Amino acid sequence: MASQKQRAAARRNVKKAQAGAKKKRTLKSMPSNTKTALGKEANKVRKGEAKTRRELNEEAARLDIRGRSEMGKDQLRRAIRNAR
Repeated sequence: MASQKQRAAARRNVKKAQAGAKKKRTLKSMPSNTKTALGKEANKVRKGEAKTRRELNEEAARLDIRGRSEMGKDQLRRAIRNAR
């Protein structure tokens, strides 16, 4: 399980990535630590270690979690963990 410091860093990286996408910046011009974090997350999904956004949303629907369509992946993970 990740420490609070790691979770906070991950949240910061996701926010940077989202801000970059809004500005239509490419991955090439994003900070290297953001690119690294996004790559690690993608690799976890590919290996089956982490669930995709769609899988998390389906599980949240089964658990009847409200507001799931507006949540990000980390928020969905947290909501699912708390609902169990």
